[in-house]
Amino acid sequence: MSMSLLLGALVGCIMGLTGAGGGILAIPLLVFGLHLSVPQAGPIGLLAVGMASAMGAVIGLRAGIVRYRAAALIAAVGIVLTPLGTWLAHQLDTRYLTLLFALVMVWVAIKGMRDARRSKTAAATVSDDCPCLRDKSGRFVWTPRCASRLAVMGGVAGVLSGLLGVGGGFVIVPALQRVTDLAMQSVISTSLAVIALISLVSVGTSMVSGHFDMGIGLPFSAGAIAGMLLGGRLAVRWHPAHLKLAFSVVCMVVSAGLIMKSIH
Repeated sequence: MSMSLLLGALVGCIMGLTGAGGGILAIPLLVFGLHLSVPQAGPIGLLAVGMASAMGAVIGLRAGIVRYRAAALIAAVGIVLTPLGTWLAHQLDTRYLTLLFALVMVWVAIKGMRDARRSKTAAATVSDDCPCLRDKSGRFVWTPRCASRLAVMGGVAGVLSGLLGVGGGFVIVPALQRVTDLAMQSVISTSLAVIALISLVSVGTSMVSGHFDMGIGLPFSAGAIAGMLLGGRLAVRWHPAHLKLAFSVVCMVVSAGLIMKSIH
């Protein structure tokens, strides 16, 4: 139990430091720290990420920076497609699933390194061709193009949630940056709301089907919440580009370990 609590706190701290995408490290920590398989670790990681994300989303809602209609659309599509990812996870050999997870982490690491370099040299700009733009009240001007982009985003996040046990923040955050004109704080808070909804519904399904270990999941989740509070306070002390770079390096190292594990 103490190890579950400690690992959960580490995941939460990383989420607080780096944003929603930091939850991707929950699965590797459970695999290496508690010797679980990726399918076993998935629901536990999702509960921790979901609860920590819900806390962050509530803070964002109080600050008025969560675009809740967009979050509801993305999450609704994600929830519908999560069972597809879960079904695929049970069809794949554990070794192949571990290798797939490692490759996703490599992609996250490479993208994080690129984003870190760009954030040091250029300011974020919004394209005139951006699908989802806001009006003077700060709400999105809903168009078929905007709705379809958000729906696709939710579908990808939902399948990944069921398949790999991740909340999908590493997909949702950059996608929201690309298709909307939201400020970064609003992007992260909206992403947290989506992750909370998708993750907690997926965990509920796992609990009903008997694929959830309460003895590991509850202390791990409690640690994640405490860690996220600590990470959020520490984040203001470091430049975001440095945090992204450090997170990317960690992802690359962990992915190498997962690849070795899947091979041997």
